[in-house]
Amino acid sequence: MSLGLLAMVLGGVWTLQGLDYLGDSLMSGQTVWAAVGGALIVVGLLLIIIGMRRRSRGPS
Repeated sequence: MSLGLLAMVLGGVWTLQGLDYLGDSLMSGQTVWAAVGGALIVVGLLLIIIGMRRRSRGPS
């Protein structure tokens, strides 16, 4: 779940840089980073969901 949270935060930063909300970076204003960041947010969300499901099952 921690990796999923990290992926979501990193994806959010990349998305904001790609959309040029966060300036002063080589990634600023490049829409490819907005797309990659959005995809990373989705991956992070999936990792969190998988982690929550494993946690709710308990020890196997």
